[in-house]
Amino acid sequence: MKHGANIYKYAKRLGCSSDEIIDFSSNINLYQPQTALHVNNATLAKYAENSYKALKKIIADKYALKKSQIALYNGATAAIYALLDSLKEKNVLLYAPLYGEYEKAALRSKKNIYKINRIKNLDAPVKKKSIVIFVNPATPEGSFYEIETLFREWKKKKCTIILDESFLEFEGHPSFRMMIQEYKKLYIVQSFSKFYSCAGVRIGAVFSHKKNIKKLQPPLWNISSLDVEFLKERLQDEAFKNESLALHVRQKQELLTILKSCGLFEQIVQSDANFILVHSPKAEEIFTHLLTHKILVRTCGSFDYLTDEWLRFAVKDSSSHAALKYALTTYNGETDENHT
Repeated sequence: MKHGANIYKYAKRLGCSSDEIIDFSSNINLYQPQTALHVNNATLAKYAENSYKALKKIIADKYALKKSQIALYNGATAAIYALLDSLKEKNVLLYAPLYGEYEKAALRSKKNIYKINRIKNLDAPVKKKSIVIFVNPATPEGSFYEIETLFREWKKKKCTIILDESFLEFEGHPSFRMMIQEYKKLYIVQSFSKFYSCAGVRIGAVFSHKKNIKKLQPPLWNISSLDVEFLKERLQDEAFKNESLALHVRQKQELLTILKSCGLFEQIVQSDANFILVHSPKAEEIFTHLLTHKILVRTCGSFDYLTDEWLRFAVKDSSSHAALKYALTTYNGETDENHT
């Protein structure tokens, strides 16, 4: 499964620049202020400090952790692969649908893969001493799960637990980070690109007990000095966080209103993230129609237990939403004026 839609492929098909396409498939925070990153020649001329102590200190303060509980990688996907490679257990249980790189990483690590359909069979039994992987809020629909009961069951079965909380910050749901010290077989995967609106800055993390972090041993200098300096600034920018949260609330409601009022979707799934999953038997036609308007959305047939009748829309700015509203209206065979 690809990470989002391939905007460059569709730009080539349409004979336009990728910048001309409104990319509703990309689930990155819509708030993207102009950032002036001041990096002097001395920073560029030397290697970054290879344990990234300054960045880890900022992350530790931000997420109520200790520096010894943080391993940094060149993106969350790299963290996922490294983590699966490091674990000895052979049985991996995926609560699906979920981000497809987890399955790929488990296959590369020669694990035995089992799946639970978390939408229909959340309470299915778990094998003892499995590696359980749960994304919360989930992809592709953004559901947040109260997993305390599941967590107790996983602990009882002595499972290794991987929780991906990469979308948690959009709506402030509680994290399981505080359990790292109590349960030493717990790992939290954290992407910084989603909420902090920096897909080009390749930094992801694993949070876990300090003994686990020592065993992970990420490669030296696997993160560039520029990436480190950008993320340090962004993580400490309280105005960015506050503006993001306020904007997210407004824009998500705006998108939800558009999706409901167009009358094209039989089901719109409640989301606790910055994207909304919808269902229509005509989803493939709608996808193609939107593409003629240079609007790209995420088809979800590549996710376990879903089909191409499901589409996902990321929350965007009002200008993008207005373009989407018009395009959906024209698919309905009505003029834009009828929906103003």
